[in-house]
Amino acid sequence: MLIGDVARCSGVSTRMLRHYDALGLVRPTGRTVGGYREYSAEDVRRIFHVESLRSLGLSLKQVGRALEDPAFTPSALVGDLVRLTEDRLAREQELLERLRAIDASAPEGWQGVLRIVELMQGLNSTSAARRQQAVLARPEGVSVPAELLAGAVLAESDPHVAGALRWALARSGGDGVAMLVTGVRSEDVDIRRRAVLAIASMSEAPGATAVLADALGDEDPTVRRHAALALGRRGVTAAVPTLVGMVVGGSSDVDAAEALGTLSRDPGCADRILTALVDELATPTADSATRLRLTQALVELSGPAAREVLRGLAHDGDRAVALVASAFVGVLDEQQPEDRGDEES
Repeated sequence: MLIGDVARCSGVSTRMLRHYDALGLVRPTGRTVGGYREYSAEDVRRIFHVESLRSLGLSLKQVGRALEDPAFTPSALVGDLVRLTEDRLAREQELLERLRAIDASAPEGWQGVLRIVELMQGLNSTSAARRQQAVLARPEGVSVPAELLAGAVLAESDPHVAGALRWALARSGGDGVAMLVTGVRSEDVDIRRRAVLAIASMSEAPGATAVLADALGDEDPTVRRHAALALGRRGVTAAVPTLVGMVVGGSSDVDAAEALGTLSRDPGCADRILTALVDELATPTADSATRLRLTQALVELSGPAAREVLRGLAHDGDRAVALVASAFVGVLDEQQPEDRGDEES
């Protein structure tokens, strides 16, 4: 077969076939009477071998070694190609995400594009201070996609930077909760914690309460606590058991007690909270420190029933509990003397 016929048959251009010939990759075994290249069936088969190896990403030099060197083993080379391809795909995925973020910001000019690129570069910095500055120094009027901020929130380990990102995400105007849902369902517990904290800062965002309520069933106690505090402040009674457990365990117990106080403003929930705290106080295994925390939590509750329990604790057998309860009763009576009059009448 002449070179033109081979080109049509193989799909390899005549120019590339001449290049293969010059490199010694595929040399036609014959010549016509007129001196033209003439390829045998074996030559054509070798051309297809060359093209197959090139399709895997091998260079022409590597292709030549693979075809000529019997000692040339494919395993190491293929492994290298796998790693190179993975790196290339990762870079292309990063580029794709960057382009999507820019597109989502709907820039009106190249200055807007440059601002988003600067923000992304800042968020990728190894310096926590630089990342925080990139978030807080965002110029007015520059729209930042919620997706970009949500991704940064889920990846950020520095608490100060994470706080700035949550602040920015809550004010981005996008559907930040929807962007964070994947984080709440992540197998990585740190990502779940970051996601719940971020959603907790979006008190008015649609869907936030439902996602946080689901997080109350998370296997990680920190995730449950973050969710319970946020829900308690929003008046969601499903958080009561977790909040009471936080008081008992001493984990953010002051915040938990305040959240219980908020929930106790609902008369239907007040009795439930009071009963739960009293039951914990009566638990034989409760030590003095635990009973003190429970006593302090009672102070946050609304209504005379909680104050009556405190009066009883003023005579508790644990002197520390009795002193704290007595002091709190005195303070509450001074603050709300009318309640005391109602109780005595």
